[in-house]
Amino acid sequence: MKESLDKDQSNPMGNVDDWEENILERYPDPSQVKKEKEDFRNYVDSERLDTVKEFYRLNHEYQTYDFVCFKEDEFLKFDKKEMSIWEAVDFLNTLVDDSDPDIDLDQLQHLLQTSEAIRADGHPDWFVLTGFLHDLGKILCLFGEPQWAVVGDTFPVGCAFSDKIVYSDFFKKNPDYTDNRYNTKYGIYKPNCGLDNVKMSWGHDEYLYHIMKDYLPDPALYIIRYHSFYSQHRENDYLHLMNEKDIEMFEWVKKFNPYDLYSKAPVPPDANELLPYYKELVAKYLPEKLKF
Repeated sequence: MKESLDKDQSNPMGNVDDWEENILERYPDPSQVKKEKEDFRNYVDSERLDTVKEFYRLNHEYQTYDFVCFKEDEFLKFDKKEMSIWEAVDFLNTLVDDSDPDIDLDQLQHLLQTSEAIRADGHPDWFVLTGFLHDLGKILCLFGEPQWAVVGDTFPVGCAFSDKIVYSDFFKKNPDYTDNRYNTKYGIYKPNCGLDNVKMSWGHDEYLYHIMKDYLPDPALYIIRYHSFYSQHRENDYLHLMNEKDIEMFEWVKKFNPYDLYSKAPVPPDANELLPYYKELVAKYLPEKLKF
């Protein structure tokens, strides 16, 4: 980063889930009747818009190719904490969203709402597990990472930033924007090189992918890694970097997206009742302990 930011500057949103509310406004559920304005969170619109914009200003200015490489070196050593999935969920639960007047659910219940909606539709058990795990990488916040390096829309670095990315004008202050190595359509990449050869902006998606990549099937890994890559799976603007496998796997990302965005409800799942099923499911795919 070019400058030192205090906690308030680097964490402009009230909580890390606020950005998802912005996504819902951009991509509302087409199957639902639109709520009246007063039915949504009781925010002052101008203040909320300002915090979202400030979040994306920081994200777009500082998510450079070099920054991603630095964060990979820092976090992909997996030397922060060794935990079981259940210890990690308990750890994540310290991020309870106290600022949300609409829904009073801890992070475990948010995860269960996604996974239970997937399970109710009869999808494979690995898909259910993916719904349960997909946001676990948000524990980066508890390792001291600022919001803009944990959540937000993700995008490739090392090539030109798409104008389909939300608040794309903020990229003009990103050093890569004027760097001739990175500011062309393909940048450092080759046409249709495959997303596995492309560096994505740093956040909870990329972090959790690397933790899980030896344990889950490819469709699950694509969901975890790319579920916030809206400029592709909703806007289709990075097809020039994708290969045939990416295109095939993104059908799963698109299938997952409605469960991620539209499954939240005010009635909390009964975690105690569901725990035996999820303990068995986790044990089927994952080791007893994981390094974070």
